[in-house]
Amino acid sequence: MFFPVRIIVTLLFLAGILVLQYFLSRAQSRWPGLVLPILSFLFSLLYPLNMMAPQEGVTAGFVVQMIVVWLIANIPTLILLAVYFAVRSRRKNNSEVDKTKIEDL
Repeated sequence: MFFPVRIIVTLLFLAGILVLQYFLSRAQSRWPGLVLPILSFLFSLLYPLNMMAPQEGVTAGFVVQMIVVWLIANIPTLILLAVYFAVRSRRKNNSEVDKTKIEDL
């Protein structure tokens, strides 16, 4: 019974983050919309640092594993940036249409 509740709470939390990103991206300034992707990127830098190095030293396989972990940890960053650029491009298109309507008057 506890597992489905955990999944629902996690999904609601992730949806809330995406809604927050949407509203921050709609701001007049571009910086509020970049706060969550920057924080996500900084947290992704911590994941490879938490990995245990092999006893013999750092091997090529371990370095590849660290890079893969870092790339996987950056998936939320890419999703937040996709939301940011989608909202900002739509906002730019709407402002250009508004300028055209003003010129037509």
